[in-house]
Amino acid sequence: MKYSANSVWENNDGYDIAVIGAGHAGCEAALAAARLGFRTVMFTVSVDSIALMPCNPNIGGSSKGHLVREVDALGGEMGKVIDQTFIQSKMLNKSKGPAVHSLRAQADKADYSRAMRQVLEEQENLDIRQMEITDILAEDGKVTGVQTYSGCIYPCKAVVLCTGTYLRARCIYGDVSTNTGPNGLQSANHLTECLKNLGIKMYRFKTGTPARIARNSIDFSKMEEQKGDERVVPFSFTTDPESVQIDQVSCWLTYTNERTHEIIRNNLDRSPLFSGAIEGTGPRYCPSIEDKVVKFPDKNRHQVFIEPEGIHTNEMYVGGMSSSLPEDVQYKMYRSVPGLEKAKIVRNAYAIEYDCIDARQLKSTLEFKNIEGLFSGGQFNGSSGYEEAAAQGLIAGINAARKLQGKDGIIIDRSQGYIGVLIDDLVTKESHEPYRMMTSRAEYRLLLRQDNADIRLTRIGYDVGLISRERYQRLLDKERMIEEELKRVEHTNIGTSSKVRDVLEKYGSTPLNSGTTLAELIRRPELSYEKLKEIDEQRPDLPYDVQEQVDINIKYDGYIKRQMRQVEQFKKLEKKKIPEDINYDEIQSLRIEAKQKLNQIRPASIGQASRISGVSPADISVLLVYLKLS
Repeated sequence: MKYSANSVWENNDGYDIAVIGAGHAGCEAALAAARLGFRTVMFTVSVDSIALMPCNPNIGGSSKGHLVREVDALGGEMGKVIDQTFIQSKMLNKSKGPAVHSLRAQADKADYSRAMRQVLEEQENLDIRQMEITDILAEDGKVTGVQTYSGCIYPCKAVVLCTGTYLRARCIYGDVSTNTGPNGLQSANHLTECLKNLGIKMYRFKTGTPARIARNSIDFSKMEEQKGDERVVPFSFTTDPESVQIDQVSCWLTYTNERTHEIIRNNLDRSPLFSGAIEGTGPRYCPSIEDKVVKFPDKNRHQVFIEPEGIHTNEMYVGGMSSSLPEDVQYKMYRSVPGLEKAKIVRNAYAIEYDCIDARQLKSTLEFKNIEGLFSGGQFNGSSGYEEAAAQGLIAGINAARKLQGKDGIIIDRSQGYIGVLIDDLVTKESHEPYRMMTSRAEYRLLLRQDNADIRLTRIGYDVGLISRERYQRLLDKERMIEEELKRVEHTNIGTSSKVRDVLEKYGSTPLNSGTTLAELIRRPELSYEKLKEIDEQRPDLPYDVQEQVDINIKYDGYIKRQMRQVEQFKKLEKKKIPEDINYDEIQSLRIEAKQKLNQIRPASIGQASRISGVSPADISVLLVYLKLS
């Protein structure tokens, strides 16, 4: 849809940066840009959808908790807001090693959205505008502004696309199909055409959400109660740990059964997932209940988590049972689950299709390769999840601002953070389904723990300008305390006194025949820095997070050093830059497939080139020789 809007140019002073979308990516992008001093406007189809959680009512989870911690370490907002609005918190995978420990918090959805909106509304340099964007304006391959549905033009120097699942969105269950975004909100139907005209390749992806049911229709006596941690750990490194020790709500666990699966199998012909009515590709790692029943026929039950949507609502989320089956089948299906026999559906489950991009069109800074000043973040990049979206939005917002500052973009590499793994995977590897972050995707996950995200990334946030001098100084003090305590325990000798024998016996540890160091005792699997407190007479009074780092660094010292050596090799390949104007077609020994993939992605380094599907180690060797000789 085109408009004549020349007069608007004269009446609008314009902005430095326009952010399109107000989901988790848009919020972080807009806040970063505004906090770095740029006049920023954030457009949304509805101000009521700011920081909306249209699906699961939680933040964090396995690997996703790492992302939230990293967003916070860089100066983002998600961790702070969930600390203010959570209703239950758990540290997942506590029985495993620290590399996979991940925070997960149940959110009060309404409170989270309101709290984030308040932060945005109070942020200097940031305006919020309820309006659909229909066009990205560009001249000579460079962004100049955006145009709204009403025809108003907003001049700007950079644009960050954070459209989430709203572009040409379609919600489907059974024979019902509505052209709306999540929760029945207005979809954005005009921007896709403009993006295609700019030469941007689009995908059609799908995700889904389960029904919401009335709390007072559930029989919780047939379910297993799931309580939060006794001692809550906050997401944000700036949150006072004592402030999050609150009375928590319970979640509940139940299971599907063979009756549930029979109902689903008997109605697969009515599912748009299997009838062909849904075109988009869904997430492999978050399948619908129909997918689970079809793909795992040997399983006679699947977990179902009943989670509150908030304190002041009757709605409960049925985790693990997303679906696009018709309404009558949904009732039969849910009511076959123990505890849900009389369930009343408040909102039907549905699948949602939407337009997104092939993220290989982006640089590692999340700027489009062929359109200067146009950045992109969130589910629009082909990812899934609130946390993945927030991480990308933050980096896109930072780099849009740095573009206007005349500075190089910030790139978190794979050895620095899960954010680096996420973005590198998106811009380097072909993906035909929504990308989900997992700990298994991180090669250096022992180094990229959620507990040390501040040590890894806060210095970068400070250099960017999103971390205050005071907060940075606290990090330096923490690092100093850790270093001093590590030296002390390595040189503290422990004898064979009766007190030592008693402590070792208490924890089932082998008695000492001769003296050893405190560090050597900590390395024993059954012991820890905390457990040896009573025999450590010179122990200083240190904050818990310092004690935690001392314990992990000593206990996993050998493994950490091994991964650091691997990172050194990784860095060598990342430092071998590839000229932007390289002509792969003239490199005769490269295979045809490698030439095609390298020309398409245009990797910035040998390291990135080596991670491209279809580029073999032999191709990398040829490329290294070519670069050395040229």
